[in-house]
Amino acid sequence: MAVISGERRGTVAAAERAGLAALAALYRAGLAAHNLRLRLPGAVRRAPCPVASVGNLTVGGTGKTPMVALLARLATGLGLRPLIVSRGYGAAGGGPNEEACELEALAPGVPHVQSPDRLRAIQEWTAEHPCDLVILDDGFQHRRLARDLDIVLVDAIRPFGLGLSDFGRLLPRGILREPLSALARADIAVITRTELVDAADLARIKERVALRTRPGTPILAAGHRPTGLRMLEGSRREATSINGRDVAAACGIGNPEAFRRTLEVLGARVRLFEVFPDHYAYARADLDLLIEAARAAGVKTLVTTGKDFVKWRPLLAGLAPPVDVAALEVALEVIEGEDVLRRRIAALVPREADPPQAGRSQENVNAPAEGL
Repeated sequence: MAVISGERRGTVAAAERAGLAALAALYRAGLAAHNLRLRLPGAVRRAPCPVASVGNLTVGGTGKTPMVALLARLATGLGLRPLIVSRGYGAAGGGPNEEACELEALAPGVPHVQSPDRLRAIQEWTAEHPCDLVILDDGFQHRRLARDLDIVLVDAIRPFGLGLSDFGRLLPRGILREPLSALARADIAVITRTELVDAADLARIKERVALRTRPGTPILAAGHRPTGLRMLEGSRREATSINGRDVAAACGIGNPEAFRRTLEVLGARVRLFEVFPDHYAYARADLDLLIEAARAAGVKTLVTTGKDFVKWRPLLAGLAPPVDVAALEVALEVIEGEDVLRRRIAALVPREADPPQAGRSQENVNAPAEGL
């Protein structure tokens, strides 16, 4: 990240950035070829029920899992029967991955299937179960499956790159999966983690998003609200219980800085912060080292994310560590525009008098982003 962001200076770093830029040019060419293939007849296929996709333009976390859970709860509240579908990246032995475990807690009772062949997974589920709406997790780039609502998340603390002043670059020179022109495919843009930026920065991000989306595209604002600490033995404490306290923290998520800043906003003094790769497969030895480092640092609490905690708990089952081990639970809240989101979801499932097909036309679904 230091090379990509420009923090690392010097001849070697400059040469590395030049090499990454060359690879990014090849990546862009591949995206253009992929876009052309999507225009071929039959390249994009439609599921047997409406599909709402949640995704982003950047690698790393933007709050997709909490947004998927929010959509599932909104759909259920509207009397719909939603199904969550995801690729299942990082799942071990055919079991659920950490996002699936987190979704089970955030949207209890909502079925969730994981498969690289998402269309087939939907077809198999709907052949035996009632379903009104499919919620596609991390689906913005999965364009072989037609969707009726494309929701794109933009992280307020690194909207398109590694800083507010950086419009970002394509992988691997930057962290963009697609050019910013792809935002023109979005039906709704949601800026997340708005609680971590001030009003002026939020206004700048909204302006940038508005320049890239279609005229009239709703731009919503969402925040991550800490709701509590889930302790290793199963009890819960108020999130504010770490206010003014020294803590150690560790995570293996796409945007670790957001986790650290959330802890600091709560008033915690983060004395030790360890970052693991996204989707990291923890071993017991990793946690032993973390706990010992926290004890040696003189802190009494080691905090991680809900996504990491589902992997920590089995490794620490039956133990009584010398420090408290906890997960910070957060809930995504749409601060501006939740009524828009609710109306758009309701409109996806037609009434009997409505036309049989909701959403955009097949031609619009197939249209590639401009400027590739």
